[in-house]
Amino acid sequence: MKSTSKNHRNKSPNAGLSPFFTRVWAGWRYELAGLVIFACVWAAVTQFIFTRPELYHFKGFLPGPTLGALAEAFQNSKFWMSVFASLRRILVGIVISASIGLPLGVLIGFFARVRKFTYSPIQFVRMISPLSWMPIALLLFSSFEGAVHFLIVMATICPIILNTAIGVININPQWIKMALNQGADNIQLIQTIVIPYSIPHMMTSIRLALGIAWIVLVPAEFLGVSSGLGYLINDARDTMEYDKLMAVIISIGILGFILDKGFQKVQHRFRRSWSDKV
Repeated sequence: MKSTSKNHRNKSPNAGLSPFFTRVWAGWRYELAGLVIFACVWAAVTQFIFTRPELYHFKGFLPGPTLGALAEAFQNSKFWMSVFASLRRILVGIVISASIGLPLGVLIGFFARVRKFTYSPIQFVRMISPLSWMPIALLLFSSFEGAVHFLIVMATICPIILNTAIGVININPQWIKMALNQGADNIQLIQTIVIPYSIPHMMTSIRLALGIAWIVLVPAEFLGVSSGLGYLINDARDTMEYDKLMAVIISIGILGFILDKGFQKVQHRFRRSWSDKV
């Protein structure tokens, strides 16, 4: 019996792996499998389309040239300067949206009359494509940087407001009644109950806004900025360097994936610590 159990342990798929790699494999195996399948589909589709004689000048979209251009981009300081420029624009836009949207979301969620008054205008603005504001952004701002920030704010402020308001609305009404019975006023309610207990929804709203901002950023950078990932795509298109164009597209997906995963980790850790305090 002892030898049988020993052989069984040795046949375990994770035998010989350190606990760290075991945890990584357990948590990421399905996501890694999905990414591998996605890469195989991309390779198959591009191989089928861009190996035709009439489309051979688009061979830069194939995985081989793209991965080669991506490796070169990672070693190019100009590429990383553009990455940092795009991240800076995202950060500025999200900070502005959060500074405006979070307080508005708290007020809209807490005061029913304010919510009724603002619901239709917010939904109306939310349904307008953020890129529709491009001509107005160019008229309002003297610099392209300001115009890009404006477009990011217009794309992200409504999700922040609405998700924060939902968090406030979902607070247990019994807590509000107990605080009112103890003589708390509206300011005290907002400070001691509403804001602390709606922070998880606030973080969710910022995560959603981050994803939307990342999507809007690239076309916003077509306005005329001289750096950024959108600028690199525009430049590669104009020079017909399709391998570089596809490499920038892949890098945008990689960076966006890393940003979302990083913020998701922070969000989960905060939720655990927050639930322990509650």
